[in-house]
Amino acid sequence: MFNSLPHGIKISITRSISAAFEQYMKSIQWDEKKYDLEAFVNYWRDYAEKNASWFDKMNEEMKSNPEFHEELAAKINETIEKILTEPPTEEQMKELDRLIQELGIEDIDYTCKTEAKYHIDRLKAMFEQ
Repeated sequence: MFNSLPHGIKISITRSISAAFEQYMKSIQWDEKKYDLEAFVNYWRDYAEKNASWFDKMNEEMKSNPEFHEELAAKINETIEKILTEPPTEEQMKELDRLIQELGIEDIDYTCKTEAKYHIDRLKAMFEQ
C-alpha cells in the first residue's frame, strides 16, 4: 500500500518523519532516556497534519487503513534507524571539538550526524548569550 503511493508523496512522508524526528529529539535535548516511540509518533502525526503537504493529498480511506499504518510504522522505524546510523561528518567532529574547547566544557557524547548538528547549534547558541 505504501509502495503504491506516488514517488513524490513517499519522499514527502520520509522527509516529514526525518524533520519531525529531528525536532522531537531537539525537544528532549537528545536524551535517549526521555525518548518515547509513542510520543514521537504522536509528535510526527501532529507535525504531518499541520506542516506536511502530502497529508492533504492522501484520501481518508488510505489514512485510516490498518495495512497502511503497519507499513507507515515500518517506514518510521526504517527512517529513524537511518538517521541514527549516519555517522557525523569529519567537519562536524572538528567543529564540536573546537566549540567544546572554546567553551571549556566537558566532552559531549554523540553518535550520529543529526545529533552532532543539534550539539553544534546548541553550543553556538551559547556564544550568543
